[in-house]
Amino acid sequence: MIIDDVVITVTAGNGGDGVVRFNKTKMSLGPTGGNGGNGGDVYLQGVSDLTALKQFRFKKDLKADNGGVGQNQLHDGANAKDLTLLVPVGTIAHNLKSGISLEITQIGQRELIAKGGRGGKGNFLHRSPINTTPMEAGKGRLGESFEMRLELKMIADVGFIGLPNVGKSSLLNELTNASAKVANYPFTTLEPNLGVYYELILADIPGLIEGASTGKGLGITFLKHVERTKVLFHLIAADSQNPLQDYKTVRQELELYNPLLLEKPEHIFLSKSDAVTAEKINDVKREFKKIDKETAEISIINPVSMVSVKKILNTLIEEKTAQTIDL
Repeated sequence: MIIDDVVITVTAGNGGDGVVRFNKTKMSLGPTGGNGGNGGDVYLQGVSDLTALKQFRFKKDLKADNGGVGQNQLHDGANAKDLTLLVPVGTIAHNLKSGISLEITQIGQRELIAKGGRGGKGNFLHRSPINTTPMEAGKGRLGESFEMRLELKMIADVGFIGLPNVGKSSLLNELTNASAKVANYPFTTLEPNLGVYYELILADIPGLIEGASTGKGLGITFLKHVERTKVLFHLIAADSQNPLQDYKTVRQELELYNPLLLEKPEHIFLSKSDAVTAEKINDVKREFKKIDKETAEISIINPVSMVSVKKILNTLIEEKTAQTIDL
């Protein structure tokens, strides 16, 4: 199960206290209290595992260790280990206290989010010519603490969109090794499904309905994932009573959520083409041509029809490879 939105409490470690100590050896009298160790910092680090936020489903309070207390004979307390929280690439971390947000966009990217407290000074560092036997030591400072919202917006090369039950999950299963649940009723897909087609990441975005941008159906829960896809595959059921209206409904919800989504490259496929006559397919294509949109019919039980899909995907792979070489 993919958890894509969670609020946690992050607390960096407190600094250890400095101590008051004196050397009792004759001829070597004087302050020898060590400093406290620094508290552990808290970091976020990007990983490829899109289910990584699942660890925070029940464990909401994350705290780094405190620094060690200072010791005698100028021995400082140990610095605490840092705490690293692994989050999926595509995660946006919102500091709910400061209002500052940061984004994890690459595997291995590591960002400091909470600074540990500094350790307090031991009495050795409080000595002076007029205070040779200082009786004071510093307290360790508190580590930063705040609530943080972790919001995953998946980064995929291709996003499958469309009304419920138009065959998005079936297409994903056909093209990849994904095992998305498939059934002949709306909202079979209750969370995004991912698959890999060679170098491309494909994302099946759960079905949208009219009013999704205002919370109807599955609401805007998954609309945010469309933002990060580079190309959209818009599936329209060929056996729908009004395929063109289905298309316009989804496009309207994308526009209401974020008008920039309409600028993404889009390919329109008439799914379930095996369920209708060739005449019906041609009628639908003519309807879409009236709005300057080209369509291609597909059916997962017709390998020949899948050629057009794979041709587009292979072109995207070539473009992605070329971009990588240029970098």
